[in-house]
Amino acid sequence: MVALDSLAFVFIAGLITALATGIGALPFFVFDSISDRGNVALWGFASGIMLAASLFGLVQEGLAEGTPTQIGVGVAAGVGLVVVAHEVLLDADIDPREYEEADFTKLVLILGVLTVHSFPEGVAVGVSFADLGLASGTQLFGFTVPLLAVFMTVAISIHNIPEGTAISIPLRAMGVSKWKMVWWAVFSSLPQPIGAVIAFAFVRTAREFLPYGFGFAAGAMIYLVLTEFIPEALETGAELPRGGKPVLLGGLALGVALMIPLNFV
Repeated sequence: MVALDSLAFVFIAGLITALATGIGALPFFVFDSISDRGNVALWGFASGIMLAASLFGLVQEGLAEGTPTQIGVGVAAGVGLVVVAHEVLLDADIDPREYEEADFTKLVLILGVLTVHSFPEGVAVGVSFADLGLASGTQLFGFTVPLLAVFMTVAISIHNIPEGTAISIPLRAMGVSKWKMVWWAVFSSLPQPIGAVIAFAFVRTAREFLPYGFGFAAGAMIYLVLTEFIPEALETGAELPRGGKPVLLGGLALGVALMIPLNFV
């Protein structure tokens, strides 16, 4: 049985990553809009953070816990679940403009779609807390927190900020109030604390599946970066010089450069 205080601690960590999405709406308290160049750079930055967190955090830790085959099976399962979820939901690309106009049924569908997009990030947080109170780490609020968990929580929180900005852009065009934009940005990441608790409880109860859990989270996040974040950036930057690719690569490099040193702190 997993202790309730541990579950609450992991839930709060997941909630922090969700709340960080709201920070992405704050620039609109100062600026009326964000340029395509800036938006492409933000998508690249978020993608770089996710790739670095997946490869140098989750995969590396997974290899320390299990075999490359186990990690590979987990990666395949993570990719497969996202693909199947997209097929089941069919209309997996919901414009944030629909948030304000949605009735209850539509909001349930929207939350389902958002779960496909943000749940894997919550799983990554939950898996990274597998050794909470069991191994060496940093002391926080009476808990011994694994450094990997700190790294993943910081990485996903930073990654969520540009996502919050991307969600806020169409809402701003609709004239939605600034604080409502903050709320809808946070709403888009609410599945993360739920995913974090479920993943944490699972790997603590069935420890032998931990390597698969690391691979699952990494596979799902890398797949989302390659099939959604980067294509979104290229679509946004289509009118920029060279299709915005230099800006995208610059954002990617910055995201990776930021996260690699944190991984070795």
